[in-house]
Amino acid sequence: VQLQASGGGLVPPGGSLRLSCAASGFTFGDFEIGWFRQAPGKVLEGVSCISPWGDTTRYLDSVKGRFTVSRDNGNNKAYLEMNSQKPEDTARYYCAQLSTLGIYTPPIYWGQGTQVTVSS
Repeated sequence: VQLQASGGGLVPPGGSLRLSCAASGFTFGDFEIGWFRQAPGKVLEGVSCISPWGDTTRYLDSVKGRFTVSRDNGNNKAYLEMNSQKPEDTARYYCAQLSTLGIYTPPIYWGQGTQVTVSS
């Protein structure tokens, strides 16, 4: 099982980034996918998740209305669109395979992540 997040970088406050997650080694369309982040000195937190068919999503309260999760089962990919970014969004972001839908569901498998830094 492999999940590789990409698309991170340096963005100014109020800016946007789109993260991608490329998955392989499992039947992608059978599993919930979650996005997590970890800032220096802080615990890993769930940011968003999406059901296998993409019809149900969940978000951390602090990102609701700013972040949008989506997936493309035909290409085994998931995405996290991040708008109106704030300095507190700075973290390493990971995509993960989940067993059930929920931002508090522990990840089963996850990749190396991609760094997002929000700063002027």
